[in-house]
Amino acid sequence: MKNEDHIGVIQAVIFDFDGLILDTESTLFAAWQRTYAEFGAELPLSLWTANIGGYSYEAFHPMDHLERLTGQTLDRDAINQRRREWYWSQVHVQEAMPGVREALDSAAKMGLKLGVASSSDRKWVSGHLERLGLMDRFKTVLCGDEVSHVKPDPELYLTALDILGVPASRCFAIEDSPKGVAAARGASLYCVAVPNPVTETLDLGACDRRLASLDAIPFDRLVKEIEETVTRAL
Repeated sequence: MKNEDHIGVIQAVIFDFDGLILDTESTLFAAWQRTYAEFGAELPLSLWTANIGGYSYEAFHPMDHLERLTGQTLDRDAINQRRREWYWSQVHVQEAMPGVREALDSAAKMGLKLGVASSSDRKWVSGHLERLGLMDRFKTVLCGDEVSHVKPDPELYLTALDILGVPASRCFAIEDSPKGVAAARGASLYCVAVPNPVTETLDLGACDRRLASLDAIPFDRLVKEIEETVTRAL
């Protein structure tokens, strides 16, 4: 039930998906670590983090690097199949990250419009949101295969704002990675960073606020504190 008493500056919240709603990022990194271990090699987090927030492997290609380490031409199809099977077996039974459901419940009671802006494709994001029973919580779910540019470009956020029908000054974003923070800030959104175990060592200094987890503070209090900050800046 909506709280009709909440008539504040903030009218909407846009969430990232991977690593924020569902910790797919830690699981994906673990899958690649297992692959490297098959060949007696190690994959350091410092190399892997170049891909966080969008897995095009343009900044760092883990299979190319593994071939350089081993000096072998690898059967990439077979290796990737084993890696994907393990990854899918893990991620498809994961629950939402701590504090996610409580945040969505609180936002609904406050009457806030909710959206998702993810660089991942529609099938992936919608499939997991449906599995978690969260799809109907969001007014819009915008994905990487539905725009021309993914994060760190702000297009996902700018488009989500248009769909939600709110200006950037009345919305904030919640992200977990530098690329996501850059995209949100590029759309002129106040940005809360909530890193996961893979992104917690990264530079998230461009965010406006950082939380250890979504349940670190009651969500209604977070909204009100952001409203106070935004109001002072107007």
